[in-house]
Amino acid sequence: MSIGLIALLDDIAGLAKVAAASLDDVTAQAARAGVKAAGVVIDDAAVTPRYVVGFAAARELPIVGRIALGSMKNKLLYLLPAALALSLFAPWAITPLLMIGGAYLCYEGTEKVYEALWPHHAHEHERAIGAASQSAESFETEKVNGAIKTDFILSAEIMAITLATVPNASFWTQALVLATVGVGITALVYGGVALIVKADDVGVALAASDRPISRLGRIFGGDATGAPPSGPDRLVRPLTKAVGRGLVLGMPILLKLLSIVGTAAMVWVGGGIIIHGLEGYGLPALGHAIHAAGETIGHALPAVAGLAEWAVSAAASGLFGLLLGAAVIPFAQYVVSPVLAKLRKDPNKSIQHHS
Repeated sequence: MSIGLIALLDDIAGLAKVAAASLDDVTAQAARAGVKAAGVVIDDAAVTPRYVVGFAAARELPIVGRIALGSMKNKLLYLLPAALALSLFAPWAITPLLMIGGAYLCYEGTEKVYEALWPHHAHEHERAIGAASQSAESFETEKVNGAIKTDFILSAEIMAITLATVPNASFWTQALVLATVGVGITALVYGGVALIVKADDVGVALAASDRPISRLGRIFGGDATGAPPSGPDRLVRPLTKAVGRGLVLGMPILLKLLSIVGTAAMVWVGGGIIIHGLEGYGLPALGHAIHAAGETIGHALPAVAGLAEWAVSAAASGLFGLLLGAAVIPFAQYVVSPVLAKLRKDPNKSIQHHS
């Protein structure tokens, strides 16, 4: 009996070692996949803050939370099983689906550029595709839904990159790697976004606070109730106030820059998806030309060769994305919108645009 129990415990220990090794393998593969998807992750983080700009401070975190929840659903409930199913039964469909998503990103990004350059014409386009005046609540819901739609495309790209890093792994390993990357990247992106959008409130608190910033204040004559600071607090307080004022003044500028970067990211990521898709279908000329131009610039600037090659690739993909988006805008207005209106059995309605 004792020998049998010892043997059973030994078998359990062996299984535990195998399971631990498998878990380590999943973690390592998820880390590698996350690194390869880093470019899209950065784009995702840059895109999201623009959906929060313009709302009251009290609504910023709830909006980020709603978008993060939608992003998690995108990755775990829709994209993960879809990626696994396509990998098993229709791997040929992954590329065209990603290209459709890329075209949507080009459309969204180009429309933002169009709106910035020609606001009057952009408003006419909005009316043509059915955008209407809304209450604050419905406007917030529209913004959240638009962010979740954009996140879906970027998340699909992340999941596709992740799946491509483990093509020969078992079904369950692929599922675990996809889930790990999905949860980790969502937490990283939207945790960072939450910090960005609330940084100005932190700055206000730092700039306005006159209380000692640490327990050292009590030792050197101050207290936690706002007594005059002394010692280290007296020296550090001007610095914290300066940091606070810097955050208050700088965050609106940062959010504006992130909005611009987010729009650019939508265009260059969308254009890059299309270009890579064309290469997969035997049309590599454009991709090869961009790669060659990047290498030429990289050789001319050896100190920053990697950055230069990336900049050339992003700029070329962005230009291609703008051209494609410009072609999709009238297609959406004169073809997609009327068709969807008819499908809804209401000729006076069109697709709701999520800006």
